[in-house]
Amino acid sequence: MKRILLGLALLVMTISACALPPERPVTREELMQTGIYQTFIIEDSPEQVLNMLNTYGEAILKGKRNVPGKDYPVDIKLLATSEGIDVLDYDR
Repeated sequence: MKRILLGLALLVMTISACALPPERPVTREELMQTGIYQTFIIEDSPEQVLNMLNTYGEAILKGKRNVPGKDYPVDIKLLATSEGIDVLDYDR
């Protein structure tokens, strides 16, 4: 019985710790200061990205590195933290 309750408590804590909205909303200016739209070619508009960041605290985007004549697909993960926006990119 204790194991079931402990497992259930652990599950609830894990689920509640996933993707929380930021303490203060991310602004378009903060998003543009990251330089992601100059570094990468992203199909999502800045408004869509801001909506994801302010709703979930993170955004995962598909894009390409902005290198003329080359095709380098990447996944871009943005995290809204109290210090600002963290940008992580992963080659696909």
